[in-house]
Amino acid sequence: MNRDIIMSGAPEVTPRDQYNKTLLANVHPPDWVNPAPAPRYNLVVIGGGTAGLVSAAGAAGLGAKVALVERHLLGGDCLNYGCVPSKAIIRSSRLVADFRDAARFGFKGPPETEVDFAAVMERMRQLRAAISHHDSARRFRDLGVDVFLGSARFSGPRTVEAAGRTLNFSKAVIATGARAVDPMVPGLAEAGYLTNETVFSLTARPGRLLIMGGGPLGCEFAQAFQRLGCRVTLLHKYDRLMNREDADAAQLVQQVFVREGIHLILAAKPIQILKADGGKLVRYESAGQPGEIEVDEILAGAGRAPNVENLGLDAAGVKYDPREGVVVNDRLQTTNRRIYAAGDVCLHYKFTHMADATARIVIQNALFLGRKKVSALTVPWCTYTDPEVAHVGINEAEAEKQGIAIQTFIKPFSEVDRAVVDGEAEGMVKIHVKQGTDRILGATIVARHAGEMISEITLAMVGKIGLGALAAVIHPYPTQAEAIRQTGDLYNRTRLTPFIKKLFARFLAWRR
Repeated sequence: MNRDIIMSGAPEVTPRDQYNKTLLANVHPPDWVNPAPAPRYNLVVIGGGTAGLVSAAGAAGLGAKVALVERHLLGGDCLNYGCVPSKAIIRSSRLVADFRDAARFGFKGPPETEVDFAAVMERMRQLRAAISHHDSARRFRDLGVDVFLGSARFSGPRTVEAAGRTLNFSKAVIATGARAVDPMVPGLAEAGYLTNETVFSLTARPGRLLIMGGGPLGCEFAQAFQRLGCRVTLLHKYDRLMNREDADAAQLVQQVFVREGIHLILAAKPIQILKADGGKLVRYESAGQPGEIEVDEILAGAGRAPNVENLGLDAAGVKYDPREGVVVNDRLQTTNRRIYAAGDVCLHYKFTHMADATARIVIQNALFLGRKKVSALTVPWCTYTDPEVAHVGINEAEAEKQGIAIQTFIKPFSEVDRAVVDGEAEGMVKIHVKQGTDRILGATIVARHAGEMISEITLAMVGKIGLGALAAVIHPYPTQAEAIRQTGDLYNRTRLTPFIKKLFARFLAWRR
């Protein structure tokens, strides 16, 4: 049997400790042997991130002959540079915050609690390695998937060149994801900077850290590293953090950031980066005024770009845009009807759960003549600051832009018993309904575990359950999720118009 062995070119993951060696052994084994290609595959999947893995595993589980090609690390951003490592660090940083606030709960701890930054990062690497077997090459081989490690490129409308071999397919999926864009700031490359990938290789704590960008990732990193002992400065080009989120929610998080000592530079843009003695000098402009700050490290990002280069998309007849990604219709079909795309390479919402959801659509549409549509999805998301900000549907600004009349109901956590006794009264549940009805159009939750709560509202939207009906859902007492039921109560009270109240009063008087 003719087989290609991958003996070199394996990605480098630092530091080269036992945990990263385990990670690589799972997601890009240096001694991996590529299989001999089948004569034809029902499905060839290019990209081994969430969208690619779900596509491959789902199709193979249904009996399809599947090939999966990955040139870097199986698991993609989520496992290696995103959800898994970032949440591990955030969990450690929350513990630091709890120790800091322990006196509020009657706990007298040691006068000073020292953060062992190296241990925090080692824990992250240990957990990432432990989880990585779920995405391992051997696991997918055991599921019946032919796993090829190496580069892939379409050589025609029905063929892919993968690691030097030709793969013939009936259907294919492009799931190559997206990457962080290098910021175009003079002097930044020469001074050196961290990205969302390289930041997880840190073993020593930066004393002074500048984070460029106050979107979800920037805010999560800013709060986590501030709590872990860095002096964090957050530079953002808009006049408030998380400018795409609900304004009230963003304001709550911004207040917490200021209280925790994060230095915010808003309505600002970096002008120049210079090397300085022992650090980097950042010159910027904020609200038209010049300023500068010296830091030890810079964590930078300027959005995400789809990975569409060097894929031979023109040879396959697949239309794409370097900024927007692969062009797909509502059923995720490209301009080559045999080729589909899923995940960050083609989506506006670049979330792991959207990559998963769209991969499931691809399996149904590509293999079973399904007609599932992306536009039918109800998509929640969450920013994992403390408190978290979770969202689904439209917010007030979007409703106004679309000309949709809404009614908004807000329940602050300062009025929710469990949130008060937890010491987590900063937050709210905000739900929007279509004017004159109880049909839920969107919601935002700000709470320490908002991401765990938003799915109740998402389920109501998917199941077409109105806000009034949520008031009848019994929630255990005391829980913070009671705020959702109480928001339903607020809606039901609006149905008691003066006329209805008058009728009730007459009825009750008659009953006496």
